[in-house]
Amino acid sequence: MATNHNSNGHAGTASSRKWIAVGALAVLALIPVFTRQGPLRVRTTQVERGPIRSLISTNGKIEPIQNFEAHSPVATTVKRIYVKEGESVRKGQLLLQLDDADLRSEAARAQAQIKTAQSDQAEVTTGGTQEEVLTLDSQLVNARDSVAFDQRNLHALRQLEQQGAASPGEVKAAEDQLERAQTDLKLLEQKKKDRYSPPEVAKVQAQGSQAQAAYDAAEDSLERSTVRAPFDGVVYSLPVKQGAYVQVGDLLLQEGDLSKMLVRTFVDEPDIGRLASGEKIEVTWDAVPNRIWDGVVTTVPSEIKQHGARNVGEITCTLDNHDRRLLPNVNVSVTIITAEHNDVLTLRREAVHMDDAKPYVYEVEDGRLKRQDVDVSLQNLTRVEITGGLSDQAVVALSSVDPTKSLTNGARVKVVQ
Repeated sequence: MATNHNSNGHAGTASSRKWIAVGALAVLALIPVFTRQGPLRVRTTQVERGPIRSLISTNGKIEPIQNFEAHSPVATTVKRIYVKEGESVRKGQLLLQLDDADLRSEAARAQAQIKTAQSDQAEVTTGGTQEEVLTLDSQLVNARDSVAFDQRNLHALRQLEQQGAASPGEVKAAEDQLERAQTDLKLLEQKKKDRYSPPEVAKVQAQGSQAQAAYDAAEDSLERSTVRAPFDGVVYSLPVKQGAYVQVGDLLLQEGDLSKMLVRTFVDEPDIGRLASGEKIEVTWDAVPNRIWDGVVTTVPSEIKQHGARNVGEITCTLDNHDRRLLPNVNVSVTIITAEHNDVLTLRREAVHMDDAKPYVYEVEDGRLKRQDVDVSLQNLTRVEITGGLSDQAVVALSSVDPTKSLTNGARVKVVQ
């Protein structure tokens, strides 16, 4: 059967348009199917009940609480070493001996100088040597006798002058002689009283002080050249060898009571305000795994110091070290527990977001995200204490599996473990 066509082909065109329209409607109907988004895939965590601690993690250094260092008082040689490094010693035990021959010579010279100075001081005090004092005393006796004789002679001449038996010239000569004798006596008395001038006295006294100081220094060096243990302890450092030459101030040995140790800890400036005496401290050392030494803060910072590139405050803590596992001068890790709460609600820290300083979370309820404001208290590097806004075992979104999609309030979600 033949199809009807008009001269312009209008029947065919109308049919094509009809099918195009039908196809367009079908595509429009399918668009929601292809564009509808599936649920947001998220990772979640739960609110848990348990303990939480607020911590400051830093580093510190171990040193003995009771410590002794011996340094060489002079440049000399190590004559004898009586102990070994790591050896336990008793109070008063001989540890090391330096060559002290030169020190003994110095002490002897200083002692001789003291005796000379004492002799000079005695001369200053008594007015001279014994011979000089005796000579001066003899001169004084003769001078006093001369004055007495001249006084009697003058008195007799004055009586004779009244009787006409002596001339005025003779009386005048006797007066002059008495005056000379009295002057000589005064000079001798002044010499006995002030034989040495103030500068001379000061010089003698200074020489005596210098001689005594030299002797004291020599005796001190002699004493320190023989090293004895000042208390019961352990010789933990012995950097010299027998026969070695040492300079003034060189370290000879170190002894400490290793049963009690001090950890000197450095806390960065922003954390100093959280410190208080009595806070718990946990100390670990990489060389002894799975071991924790417990203590408390005994001193808090009184100033800020430069420690390498850090501005720090320094705190100290005493540790029991009865088994001597901790060694002096080692670097340790220190955890300061500034606060601790037990049996509280806690949540992983990355689940908590901040908006204008207000914390909130995305709680998962009925397959959707619900933005929920929360109250928090203690927090550390991994967890946060929840004091309001969430109940125990509440499920909270951590993050979206797809990094290009973010958590939004009301979004449908699928939990992915």
